[in-house]
Amino acid sequence: MKDAVQSLRRRWQELYSRSSIQMILSLSFTAVAVLGLVGLGLTLFLRFSSSNNTQQAENSQRVLTQVNWNLDAYLRRIMRVSDTAYYSVIKNTDVEDKSLSPALDLLYENNRDSLVSIAVFSQEGGLVADAPLQKLKNSVSPRWEDWFTQATNKIENLHFSTPHVQNLWEDPDQRYRWVVSLSRYVELSRGGSMEGGVLLVDMSFSGIEQICKDVDLAGSGYLYLIDGSGEIIYHPRQQLIYAGLQEENNLAAAGYSDGSHKETFQGSRRQVTVKTVGYTGWKLVGVVPMESLWDNYGQLVLFVLFVLLFSVFLLVFVNLRLSEWITAPVKKLDRAVKDLEARRKDIDFDVGGPYEVEHLSHSLRSMASTMDHLMEDIIQQEEQKRRSELDVLQSQINPHFLYNTLDSVVWMTENGRTQDAVVMLTSLARFFRISLSRGSNVISIGDELEHARHYLTIQKMRYKNKFSAAITAEEGVEGLYTIKLIVQPVLENAIYHGMAYADGDGEVAVRAFREGDDVIIQVTDNGPGMPEEVVERLLDPGGPTALAGAKGSGIGFRNVHQRLRLTFGPAYGLTILSEPDDGTTVRIRLPALDEEAARRYRKEETP
Repeated sequence: MKDAVQSLRRRWQELYSRSSIQMILSLSFTAVAVLGLVGLGLTLFLRFSSSNNTQQAENSQRVLTQVNWNLDAYLRRIMRVSDTAYYSVIKNTDVEDKSLSPALDLLYENNRDSLVSIAVFSQEGGLVADAPLQKLKNSVSPRWEDWFTQATNKIENLHFSTPHVQNLWEDPDQRYRWVVSLSRYVELSRGGSMEGGVLLVDMSFSGIEQICKDVDLAGSGYLYLIDGSGEIIYHPRQQLIYAGLQEENNLAAAGYSDGSHKETFQGSRRQVTVKTVGYTGWKLVGVVPMESLWDNYGQLVLFVLFVLLFSVFLLVFVNLRLSEWITAPVKKLDRAVKDLEARRKDIDFDVGGPYEVEHLSHSLRSMASTMDHLMEDIIQQEEQKRRSELDVLQSQINPHFLYNTLDSVVWMTENGRTQDAVVMLTSLARFFRISLSRGSNVISIGDELEHARHYLTIQKMRYKNKFSAAITAEEGVEGLYTIKLIVQPVLENAIYHGMAYADGDGEVAVRAFREGDDVIIQVTDNGPGMPEEVVERLLDPGGPTALAGAKGSGIGFRNVHQRLRLTFGPAYGLTILSEPDDGTTVRIRLPALDEEAARRYRKEETP
C-alpha cells in the first residue's frame, strides 16, 4: 500500500513538472469548480427541502392562527351575548313580577345571524323564558341534557357543547338545526329570594362551519376541529366519517401540543399542525400529506442537473481562456523583474493581464521610480521641516518685541523708574517661562491667558497706557487645555494694527467661554477695523504676510490658524469679524479638552 502511494506520488510529480502553468491552472480550476458546484447543488437541494418543509409548517401555523382568531372572535361574540343576558337582564329582573322574554327577544334580534335561540331554565328544568318564542316539547326533560348537567355541576364556568341537533322545541315543520350550545349556571330572583337556574345560548353550527371550511392549506391539505377529548366538531368529510366510510386520527391529535408534528396514519406520512382555541379547549388540526410537499421536487432535480452540466461545460471553456490570459503577462513580468535585478534602464513593466498582475507591474514600476527619487524626497522633507520649525519659533518669540522691551527697561532704569522696570522685567520673565512650558506644546487655558496678561502688561507700559485691556474667563474654562501661544499673536495684531491707529483711548478685551463642546477665546479691539478683502487675505495661506503700512511680520496670526487646524481639524481655527471704523473681533475656536483628552495632543516633555 505504501509503495503504491509513493508510486502514485512520483507519477503526479512527473506530470506536474512536465505540464505548463496554463494546463495546471486549467485543470485545477475546473476540478475545484466542478466539485464546488456539485457540493453547492447538493447543499442547495437539501437546504431547499428542509426550508420547504419548514415554510409549509409555518404557512399552516399562520393559516391556523387566522382561523383561530376568527373562531375566537365568533365565540367571544356568543359569550358577550351570554354575559349580557345574565348580568344585564337576569340579574336585574324578578321573574315573579316581570318576564325575561322581551329583553331576551331584543338580544336575540340583535344577534340572530349567529344565534338559534336563548333560553332560561329553572334548577328543576322548567322553562322560565326563551327567545324567539317557542314551545318546549313535553317529552323532553332539559335537566338531563348534557349541557344542563355541565352547567349545574361546575357553576363557575361557561360550557361549550359539541355540535348536536337541538330538539328541545316543537317545530311543526320538523326543521331541527345543528347547534353548539353555550350553557352557564345563573341565579334567578323570584319574589325577593334567589334560586338557581341555567342560561342556554344555542349558536348556529353553520357559523363555525363557514369559518373552517374555506381554509386553504398546501396541496390536498385540510383542517378539522375537535374538542379536548378528541371528539370531532367539524371535519370537511364529516358525513363520511360518521357513516364509517373514512377514518381520522383525531384521538391521537387530541394529545398533540400546539405546533407542527409528523405522523404516519393508514400508511401515509402527514405533517400535522395543531392550534388550541381559547376558552373552549377545542383544537384546530391542519393536515398536509407529505406527498404534496414533494410534488415539485422532481422538476427541481432536473433543473439542478441541467444547471450543473451547463456550468461544467462553461467552466472548462472559460478556464482554458482564463489560464492563457493569466500566464502570458506573468511570463512577461518575470522577464521584467530579471531586467530590474540586472539594473537595466528603460524597463517595460506594462504587461497587462488581470488586475493583480497589472497592479504588481505598477508597483514594481513605482518602486523603481521611488528608488530614483528617494534621496531628493528626503532632502525636500527635511527642508520643509526646518521651515515649519522656523515658522513656529517665529510665531512664539518676536525678536523685535524682545529688543523693544529690553530697550524700554534700559530707558526706565536710566530715568529712575526702577519700579516700572522691575514690573516689566518680571512680566517678561513670566512671559518667556510660559512660552517655554518645559517643552510641552499643550498648556492649560489659564496659563495661556496668564501669558497674554503678561504680554499686555509689557505692551501697555511700552505704549504708555495708550490703551486699556481686560481678560475674563467663564468659570471652569481655565482648567481646560489648549496648544500654547495662540492668544499672544492675535493680541500682537490687535495692538500693532488696531491700537497704533486708534483715535482716542484704545480698548482690548479677551474673553474665554464655552460654546457647546468647544471653547471660544475672543479678542476684541476698538481699532479702525479692516475692509472685507483684507480680512479674507489674513488667513489665506497663499496671501501676503503683512498688511500694507503696518508693523509686525503678520505670519504669527496665520500660523495660529494653521496650527489649530492641523492639530484639531478643519472645524477649528480663527474667525475674523471686522469692518472699517468698527473695530475687530477675532474668535479662536478649539475643542474643550480636559486633562485626559489633552494627553493625545501633548508632545513628550523635556526633562
